[in-house]
Amino acid sequence: DYVFRGVSLADNGPAIQGGFDYVADAWYAGVWGSNVVEGIEMDVYAGFTPSTGPIDWDLGVIGYFYPGADDDGAEFDYFELKAAGGYDFTEQFNAGLAAYYAPENFGDTGDALYLEVNAAYQVNEAFAINGAYGNQTIEEPNGPGSEDDYNTWNVGAAWAMHGFQVDLRYHDTDIDEGTDIAN
Repeated sequence: DYVFRGVSLADNGPAIQGGFDYVADAWYAGVWGSNVVEGIEMDVYAGFTPSTGPIDWDLGVIGYFYPGADDDGAEFDYFELKAAGGYDFTEQFNAGLAAYYAPENFGDTGDALYLEVNAAYQVNEAFAINGAYGNQTIEEPNGPGSEDDYNTWNVGAAWAMHGFQVDLRYHDTDIDEGTDIAN
């Protein structure tokens, strides 16, 4: 399943995903894709990861593209600006804060802001436990009964081996069942 900020974008079904990243010193760029209900999502992103004292930063931009999925009334493609900071409390435990801002969110729903607090514990080289809690606000959600402000959380474990990673995760939100969201 492809879950984005607590909401399944694959209608609670299986998702095929993949991507490529390029990293050079403190700069990175990449592409990532997944099937979604609307067809395909392709993300293009780039950023800068400087450190100031004990804080590691991630400053970037992410473009979300849905080839062929736009309708006459809404533009699905959009971009977000990202600012995140993290602190390593120990060699195994870190925590951070992140903010994502979209000046024109998915489906022409206006400004959107996602704020998150996250933490991770690296048990050993291959196994980690992590989680996050966030809040999504959307200026003009789609239609009556749509959610314009909701909380989301996840907790999971990841196992990395030979360049691959398996992630088992629980996601949820405080969105009432049957409520529409504006992504």
